[in-house]
Formats: sequence, structure tokens, C-alpha cells
Amino acid sequence: MSTSEHTLDRVDESAAARITRIVAGRRARHRRHAVATIVLSILLFALFAIALMVGNTFYTPAEVMRVIFGETVPGASFTVGDLRLPRAVLAVLTGVGFGIAGVCFQTMLRNPLASPDIIGISNGASAAAVFGIIVLSLDGPVVSLFALGGALITAFVIYLLSIKGGFAGTRLILIGIGVAAMLHSVVSYMLSRAPSWDIQTAMQWLAGSLNNASWERVLPVAIATVIIVPLMLGNGRALGALQLGDESAAGLGVRVNATRLLLIVGAVALLAFATAATGPIAFVAFMAGPIAARLTGPGANLLLPSALVGAVLVLGGDLIGQFAFGTRYPVGVVTGVIGAPYLIYLLIRTNRSGGSL
Repeated sequence: MSTSEHTLDRVDESAAARITRIVAGRRARHRRHAVATIVLSILLFALFAIALMVGNTFYTPAEVMRVIFGETVPGASFTVGDLRLPRAVLAVLTGVGFGIAGVCFQTMLRNPLASPDIIGISNGASAAAVFGIIVLSLDGPVVSLFALGGALITAFVIYLLSIKGGFAGTRLILIGIGVAAMLHSVVSYMLSRAPSWDIQTAMQWLAGSLNNASWERVLPVAIATVIIVPLMLGNGRALGALQLGDESAAGLGVRVNATRLLLIVGAVALLAFATAATGPIAFVAFMAGPIAARLTGPGANLLLPSALVGAVLVLGGDLIGQFAFGTRYPVGVVTGVIGAPYLIYLLIRTNRSGGSL
């Protein structure tokens, strides 16, 4: 055999070895993603079951299932069917919305700090809700509509300001932080001028709480989730391509501007409906994506794991707020206590590495 043939054989063997390693790495990533998704799903199911069974009165799984299937169970029908079940369902739906919205912005903008509650969209909902409560003396579902409109308008304004001269993620983040600071000042001013009874109502909403959960609050969030979440999951690959940059994404066949606009509108809508139902639950949108990324590893599609992490954070945080202390705390207080140190850690990590998810 000639020298050239030996060289070709070695090249073929080297190429085959590289292909084998690539295939093995891809299988390992898929396996890790599947395991993380299954574990998160089991954890979420367990928390959901606990939320329905545990309270001032404990109900067995059999009693809970009878209520869910429509049977009348003395005591349990009201407590589980009208109080605990809508609260748990709303926690899951809002957690899914916050999780997907957060990771969508973080991935598109290639920055873990680019969460909707950092770049001002949640502040827009808060400012509109507080305006409705304090200035217009509104309450109930109308306040939720104001919050929904405030989030959508704020996102639209931030997007318009950032797209001038070409879309740039860093510009959007900086503009969003500035808008968030301005809206926070507006909220503080309105609270300083409000009567004490309006302040109590506004602060309860601003804390992020599931205390007013009802099927009427669940319905709009459920409709939005059923419509928007499949659309977002269907664009998961395109979202991953956008993380590589506009030119690379276009080279992979992604319609960059149309896809980005679709993902932004979908993420903002999920965030707006979730915030309108419960108030701004602190740091869930911010934490869900990075936690999911640690669990699934690099290169994974983070939309579904982030949705599950968001639901676990809200449902778990609500259970902690209800039962872990002598006093009951809104879920937003619990997630805020968890999220603030995580924000500091992520700032330090990002400053050192310029990191991404």
C-alpha cells in the first residue's frame, strides 16, 4: 500500500472518530435534556398534589381526585375545588408564562440579565395597575386589564426606541433599564400621594400574590397559554439560531426580523397575562432560564425546561410562603428573597466571563 493510501486511511479514521464523538455528544445532550425535563415534570406534579392536599385541613389523594372528577365531597368540594385548585392551576400557568417569557428575551439578547422584570416590562404592568387603583379607584378584573395594557405598551415603546438604527440587544437592555427606573419612580410618586387604603391594595398587588386566585382569573391566562405556548415551542429552534447572531440565523434559513418580532410579541403577551393575574412575581422570569440551562447543559432548547422551572418556582414559592413560617407571605416575597442573591451572583459571573445562558 502506498504512502498516499496510508494517509487517506488515517484521514478517514480521524473523520470517522470525530463523527462518532459528535454523535455521542449529541445523544448525551439529548439524554440530559430528557432527564432534566422528566425530573422537573415529576417535581411539579408532586408540588401540585401537595398544594391540593395540604392546608388547614388535610385531604387524601382519593378525596382530591373525587373533587377533580366532579363528585361532591363534604368540605373538600369547596376547599379543594374553589380555593386550592384554582390557586395551584394559576401558579402553574403564570410560572410557565414567566419562565418562557424570561428565557425568550435572555436567549434572543444573549444576556442573562435581559429578563422582562429587569428591562421594564413588568414595571409597565405595575405602573398601569397602580394608576388604575390609586388614580381611577378601580379594582378587580379592570386592574388586570390595565396591567395587561401597561405591559404591552411598555414593551412596544422599548422595542421602538431600541430598533432605531438597527436592532441591538445591548441598546434594548439599557433602554429597558432606564424605562424601568422611570416607571418605578412613577409608582413611588403615586404611592406617596395615595390614601392609606389604596396603598394597601396597591402594595398587595405589587407584591405578587396568588391570594385572590379564582377561576375567573385563571381563564384568561389559560386561554393565552394554550394559544401562545405551542407557538413559542414550535419556534424553539429558530430562537436558538437567533442566539448565534442575525447573519448566522439567516444563513440557517431563519426569517430573522419576522421571527424575532413573533417571539417578542409572544413573550410579552405571556408575561402580560401572567402579571395581570397575579401581579409581578419577582425574579421568576429572571431565574427560570439560567436554572434550566444549568440543569440541561449547553446547546439545549430551554423553552420547555424554563417553563417547568418557572412553574416549580411559583408553586413551590407559594407553598413556602403559606406554610414555612408563622405568618403567610405572598409568593412574590419568597421568590424575591431567593432571586436577589441570585441576581448578585449572576452579575458577578457575567462581569467575569461576559456570560450567557
